[in-house]
Amino acid sequence: MHGKHFRRQFGRHHGPWGRHEFGRGRARRGDIKYEILSVLVDGPRHGYDIMLAIEEHRGGFRPSAGSIYPTLQLLEDEGCVSSAEADAKRAYTITEKGRAFLAERADSGEAEDSPHDDDMHETIFRGFKAIRGLAMAAKQVARSGDPQAIKRCVDVLDRARREIYEIVADEL
Repeated sequence: MHGKHFRRQFGRHHGPWGRHEFGRGRARRGDIKYEILSVLVDGPRHGYDIMLAIEEHRGGFRPSAGSIYPTLQLLEDEGCVSSAEADAKRAYTITEKGRAFLAERADSGEAEDSPHDDDMHETIFRGFKAIRGLAMAAKQVARSGDPQAIKRCVDVLDRARREIYEIVADEL
């Protein structure tokens, strides 16, 4: 399910840092800049601390180091953040230019939030948690080595997949 079908299924959401597409727990390209700046408004942080703060705001979806550190470098190059070594770690601080950049986005109305957004985050978080739980249970059955249990598990998974596709078909 890619492109317009994916967006039709999960929709778009306007969260505290702008638009997010649901289904993968990922923000649109470019939104991570605003998330980082929003976190740094509270004070200087190390890269990993920034990732954890964003994960908390996203409801359990942690951005990868591969998206955080290059974006921090870009923001530093643009003059929106500064960095300094502290305790053998690099700490990042938002600059006045970064604050202005963040305020400009808020003034444009791109960072609006609604009560529906929190419900959507919670629903999606619960969905991913259910998927992980299902995968762990299936893995445990597979490790048991019992052919009958594995067959029953595969039947359950096949039924679940078919029912999920029925939901998708109903929505299109």
